[in-house]
Amino acid sequence: MTLSRIPPDALDPTSVPVFEVRHLAITHPSAEPLLRELADEYGTRYGPLAGEEMRRFPAHEFDPPDGAFLLVFEDGEAVAGGAFRRYDADTAELKRIWTHSAHRRRGLARRVLDELERTARERGYTKVTLTTGPRQPEAKALYLATGYTALPDVVETGSDGARFHLPAFEKTLTGAA
Repeated sequence: MTLSRIPPDALDPTSVPVFEVRHLAITHPSAEPLLRELADEYGTRYGPLAGEEMRRFPAHEFDPPDGAFLLVFEDGEAVAGGAFRRYDADTAELKRIWTHSAHRRRGLARRVLDELERTARERGYTKVTLTTGPRQPEAKALYLATGYTALPDVVETGSDGARFHLPAFEKTLTGAA
């Protein structure tokens, strides 16, 4: 487990919570509540086939050295998280970026993105890619606001034959690892 501190953005640090980032296995018990809420949200937005996405990749694909899974904690509670897996030799694919519903609109998803990008750079990746659901406008806005380039939609077919057009994005990682 790797720990790092994310300093809060505030003039008075005594009145602002301190967030702690922990790099864990995606199967760690601390991840379960956040991933359960993510699966519930996918189910609400996309129906029963949403569970396929949550089971699509084996857990080991998010393990180092090719992958990563991290959680952001506030006062011992996991409030946000995300992961990446190897897409190709130079590219990491971001997955499972999520903020608990009670902690949204606090900049936590942006912090998760920053940490995932930093970790991917440290692991030798030069680019990140991702897809998001078509019913997640807040995610699309976040990616565009943080320097991601929109790509043509990725078309995937569910087990029932339904076709999904997933907005796709990529970003070149710059700066020191």
